[in-house]
Amino acid sequence: MSVRIDETDRKILSELQRDASRSLDEIAKAVGSSKTPVWNRIRKLREAGVIGQQTVVLDAEKLGFDACFFVLVRTSEHEADWQRRFLEALRARPEVQEAHRLAGDIDYILKVRVPNARAYDAFYQALIGEVKIHNVTALLSMEELKSTTMLPL
Repeated sequence: MSVRIDETDRKILSELQRDASRSLDEIAKAVGSSKTPVWNRIRKLREAGVIGQQTVVLDAEKLGFDACFFVLVRTSEHEADWQRRFLEALRARPEVQEAHRLAGDIDYILKVRVPNARAYDAFYQALIGEVKIHNVTALLSMEELKSTTMLPL
């Protein structure tokens, strides 16, 4: 289903990105509209898949996940079966917050959040035990300078 996004939709989406927990009245007021048209637009955007899963953002460090690793994966395997097993392995591990297939010298990059280096090693050992990987480079993030899920609407 394709949907046309107009300026009012963009304002609604921006408000939802900022804080989706606000009431419909608050969002409507912020975009200069009334509640019913805003609700209808949100429903339309959800049905079209523009608005996905709603969730909360947790503070990883306050919950004990102090180490964030960016893991660069190179593989010599490119068959569909290997890719399927690799994807299943990533989906089965809650430590993997993001995974991207890349163009260039590196095949995949993973964002892995764990309590410490020992936990990362356990993750790494489990991963290479499930799928053959040619080369892995783990980069420890020393400080998160910016993190957002907001799109520049």
